[in-house]
Amino acid sequence: MRSSDWYLTEDVEDFLARAGGFLRARPAEHVMQLTWAERVRTRGRGAFERTPLFGVMEEDGQVSGTFYHLAPRALGLSPLTPEQADSLAARLADLGHSPAAVGADHDTATAFAEAWQRHTGATPKLRDVRVRLYRLGTLTPPEPHPEGRARVLGERDLDQAVFWCGEFAKAVGEDVTIDAGTWPSTRYADKRYTLWETPDGIPVSIAGMNPLIGGQIQVDIVYTPAHLRGHGYAAAVSAEVSRAALAAGAQEVVLFADRSNPTSNALYQRLGYRPLSDWSGYDFVST
Repeated sequence: MRSSDWYLTEDVEDFLARAGGFLRARPAEHVMQLTWAERVRTRGRGAFERTPLFGVMEEDGQVSGTFYHLAPRALGLSPLTPEQADSLAARLADLGHSPAAVGADHDTATAFAEAWQRHTGATPKLRDVRVRLYRLGTLTPPEPHPEGRARVLGERDLDQAVFWCGEFAKAVGEDVTIDAGTWPSTRYADKRYTLWETPDGIPVSIAGMNPLIGGQIQVDIVYTPAHLRGHGYAAAVSAEVSRAALAAGAQEVVLFADRSNPTSNALYQRLGYRPLSDWSGYDFVST
């Protein structure tokens, strides 16, 4: 396989014209490809720290793989064979690119990490946080519901959304500043949020969902403060946002969960989500 089989472009419209049909044919597998391409398309590449780079693997006139790189974020890959991953590593190394990390389904991420080490000498380090991708089957709301109600956050609730997303980011160790000034540039700004409130109007849990892209909606985020867990709030708000995603026309609803958290994984499966694939990330350490 020749490295020239990879077509690289900084034009997201060009990327989607070439690979959009391929990505939308299996949207769950390509959820991150579709999501970040849409963010670049709607925000404009000038909204990002560095010019985004996209790539398409074409074999015999057919698309068989893709990548995106929004440095300094990790290189994101669609499912690739070891041979495809190796050819991409060779191409990027030849062009002088130096991604700090890679993220994808576990087999693809591992294949690329090993190839990158072969071609550059950089040592891959497996990240501690590994996630599982779930796809919704038949939604099964929790019974009984906790007391309270769901409420969709609107534009007047921006302060509330900023606060809750900041709490979520701190809880998962995400290195990001979330306040009124940085909000528009974060991944949190383009979501629709739903709160679960107690009968007296106190917010106790939040869930968000991304826009409808390629017939699919990703549920992201779900968060309940530690001192309020164990009351069914996360299950209730997750069910509500999943129902909203279906009502918005999603043919597929997906979400990621930390594989090390048995509580959240069990919760999503009770709601009707089924495991699709395990994802991993590797950081690259230059030697």
